[in-house]
Amino acid sequence: MTTTPIEGTTGAQALAPAAASTVTAARLTAYRDAVRSALPAAGPGHPAAGPASPVHAFVLAHTVAEQTVAALTAAETGPVSVVHLGQDIRCRRLVAAGERVTVRLDVLGARREPRGTRVALRSLLTGDADGGAEPFAELLTSALLVGATALDPFGDISAGAPAPKPAGSGEPAVATHELTEEWIGRYAHASGDLNPIHLDDEAARAAGFGSVIAHGMSVVALAVEEITDRYADGDPSRVRGIGARFSSPVAPGEELRLELQPDAAGLVVRFTGRTPAGPAVKSGWVQLADPGAASGAVPTGGSHEQ
Repeated sequence: MTTTPIEGTTGAQALAPAAASTVTAARLTAYRDAVRSALPAAGPGHPAAGPASPVHAFVLAHTVAEQTVAALTAAETGPVSVVHLGQDIRCRRLVAAGERVTVRLDVLGARREPRGTRVALRSLLTGDADGGAEPFAELLTSALLVGATALDPFGDISAGAPAPKPAGSGEPAVATHELTEEWIGRYAHASGDLNPIHLDDEAARAAGFGSVIAHGMSVVALAVEEITDRYADGDPSRVRGIGARFSSPVAPGEELRLELQPDAAGLVVRFTGRTPAGPAVKSGWVQLADPGAASGAVPTGGSHEQ
């Protein structure tokens, strides 16, 4: 996948950078295979990876978000680290193999907090698979820039629609995993997020962790696969929305317990990811379309931690 900056978009001055890339089938497959390698082998109830993961929209937007954060913190005199607080993805279709996707990002707001500056980012994805006239995915990202003090507060960091409300309550389910360093490394390379805290114990310890840690979005992607298998007949194209907040890291070798709570129709599934230390991913939800439902417009907005 080659990413090309869009002419006329320049970092912090524009505060709305954009980039275009052609998404290959190999990249889509590598990412979903990496996530699903933590699941049992393909069989009844566990389809082999086929279409793109609904989380691949985040993979495409992440590079632009990183560039934006670098521009926002360019004036800082001290070190700045990024803590991903929450993520919201609304989509009307999956990323298609071979299409050229354009990611456009806006910084919705910034607010000073005791440890740094909290920001809200909105990414809109358009693709030539459907003409590129309307976004096929909208992402809202909440992040804390630890150590950032030079950015003036502005805008609104709490914009967005609330998570969908479940209608009634179905039978809860639990999926237990034990992530390995190999799985975490495979996810890092498939997603393109090669932050050393996910790959090198020394770097992780220097950042205050006991060992390498899993990407927060890898845990979300794994939960989405579990939910897709159980409630969407293995069809990821039925996913219309995903949301989660991040509480604590997940280390290799410790139990990760994914607690799934569908509504009565199995169309809104709430989830929590827990380790022995407590919640790692909380307030999670996945919204599914009815079987056979036609793709509609991209829902607007999203939810952020207050």
